[in-house]
Amino acid sequence: MAGELPARDRGAQEVEISLPFTERWLVQNSPARRVPSHGTDLFGERYAIDFVGVDDRHRTAGTRSWRTFVGTEPPERFVAFGRPVLAPGDGTVVHVHDAEPDHEARRSQLALIPYALGQAGRLRRGAGAVAGNHVVVHLLGSGAFVLLAHLQRGSVRVAPGQEVVAGQEIARCGNSGNSTQPHVHLQVMDSADPVVARGVPVTFRHFHEWPPRTRHPRLRERGVPGEGAVVEPAPGP
Repeated sequence: MAGELPARDRGAQEVEISLPFTERWLVQNSPARRVPSHGTDLFGERYAIDFVGVDDRHRTAGTRSWRTFVGTEPPERFVAFGRPVLAPGDGTVVHVHDAEPDHEARRSQLALIPYALGQAGRLRRGAGAVAGNHVVVHLLGSGAFVLLAHLQRGSVRVAPGQEVVAGQEIARCGNSGNSTQPHVHLQVMDSADPVVARGVPVTFRHFHEWPPRTRHPRLRERGVPGEGAVVEPAPGP
């Protein structure tokens, strides 16, 4: 069934959190499709998921130009850039990294070639170069840690040791680190350090989901959104 973990991982203890944003977002690299979701267990990414901001027409950007097809584009062109990123649960901030630049976005296959060639170098530089600007929160009650990555430089509003509550703005969406266009990368881990962490299964509470090629959303009280779906947090009861 769509939105379920693969059979081999269903025995793992899931951590339930809220979606870390308002408005609509496109789901990519969902663990509902495959595990490891990003093709690797490195850096605690086993159950990681990506969210790309979209407008009411489910477009990631409202305009196109010649740069869309043959070059790079400014991150400000994309719907996600600068949108608030929220704490997905109550907890304590344990790590903040806010020193990486927001780089140009890439939708063009030509522009993706040099980007792909630089992948090995980013991996050698470590988690900061891969995650870009990011925040790690120790989730209250679960013992797990949630990492929110690719944040906008200078937008982080929290500091290590600070208590946060679900729904509190902690930063804004950017295009830092290993990112081809502005989006939010979320993963839950068993350690605050992605270099040694193992991924932990995650499930989200109370959201609307538009499966691919459908016009009307369904309400999901709990689950993992499917690959290519658009999601939006549902109002509370």
